[in-house]
This record gives sequence, structure tokens and C-alpha cells, in this order.
Amino acid sequence: MAVEPDAAQLEEITALAGSPEDGPLVMLNLNRYRDREAYGRYGEVAMRVLEKVGGRILWYAPAEAVVVGEASDAYDEVLAVWYPSAAAFVALATDPETLAARDHRLEGLERATLIRCEAGPEPVLGVG
Repeated sequence: MAVEPDAAQLEEITALAGSPEDGPLVMLNLNRYRDREAYGRYGEVAMRVLEKVGGRILWYAPAEAVVVGEASDAYDEVLAVWYPSAAAFVALATDPETLAARDHRLEGLERATLIRCEAGPEPVLGVG
């Protein structure tokens, strides 16, 4: 199962970064773990870099159950992460610290889904 973007997905977010259409966004992160401790090592690094690029975690919760869908759709946690721009998201993903921790992320995740959502100019939860 996928834990990183494919080439087309990576190209799409990179093209948006720095373009006239670039602006605040929220990445909805759905994570299923293989090894939570390994992912935790990655998460410590990602939190430092997230702060450095101006992003904020808006919301986090453990995922309890699939209400609509198949059992294979289950995840362990859901996070909503605000970024001031797609460029900031790309900066996090390509930061040397993040790249150095990539093996922990790969070891820790069984499956990951990131969904890009519109966001307002401030890091708050709300209707867009």
C-alpha cells in the first residue's frame, strides 16, 4: 500500500508550490501503522520541521472505527495539518532533516493517505 506520493502526485504539488495559485492549505493525513515507535521517530523530526516552515497541527485524533466502507479502509489516526502554502509543504517534505528521517517513516507506516484541502489564511479549523 502507498505511503509516499507517486510521480504524478509529487509533480502536481510541486507545480502548485510558488505558482500564483499557491496559498494556504490543509493536508488531511490518514495513517495506518506497521510500527508506531518507528513512525514516532519520524514524527519528532516532522514536528520540528513543520514549525520551521510555518505549519501547524490543527487537529489530531485516533481513528476508532470504519463506519462506511470496508475493514481495509481502517486507519490508526487522523491529523489535519495547516500549511501557509504548498511551497511550505514541499519545503517540509524536502528538508534535509525530514529526508534523513524518511526510513523511520517508511518503517512505521503500512498505509498513508494525504488529502489536500482548501484553507483560510490563518491556522484554524473552520468551514472554508
